[in-house]
Amino acid sequence: MSPDPTRRSERSRQAILTATRELVFDVGYPRLTIEGIAARAGVGKQTIYRWWPSKGAVMFESLLPAPAGAPELALPDTGDIEADLRTVLRGVVEEFNSPVLDKMTRALANEVHHDPRLGEEMMERLLKPQLEATKERLRAAMEAGQIAAGTDLQDAVELFFAPVFYRWMLRIGPLTPEYADRMAALVVKALRP
Repeated sequence: MSPDPTRRSERSRQAILTATRELVFDVGYPRLTIEGIAARAGVGKQTIYRWWPSKGAVMFESLLPAPAGAPELALPDTGDIEADLRTVLRGVVEEFNSPVLDKMTRALANEVHHDPRLGEEMMERLLKPQLEATKERLRAAMEAGQIAAGTDLQDAVELFFAPVFYRWMLRIGPLTPEYADRMAALVVKALRP
């Protein structure tokens, strides 16, 4: 599913990804078309189809924080697990509150229900590195005695991110830094020895 990076110009690639982000914000994902992306980016639509199999795949790549081969993600480690988790969750809240990222993430969440390969790629290239980085930070906190020994780190990661995702997805309340702080505190309280 990943486009062949050897067959494309970086300038065209960036123009396509920028056009995709702009169009999702301007017209919404349902009205986004490969033709529209090509016109705004100044490339032929066959160029896009050569590199990506669908508009969902183009949009997904436009959301990726860095190209493949970027350094591994790492969470802050100040020695205070609650402060570090608070920082991370505030960042997630900020991203979900961004009008462009909100629209694109909602569209992508919908698209993966219809395109299982895109869902697998999203898990592998976007979510898994974030989840693994969070597990590593929790593992360090466990070794430091800040969370209970034997804690299932996968469950802890889900406990950490799920409330914010749930509130964002269902729009059941405001996503604020204060909400992020409360959720981080509750998770740490639940995980303490």
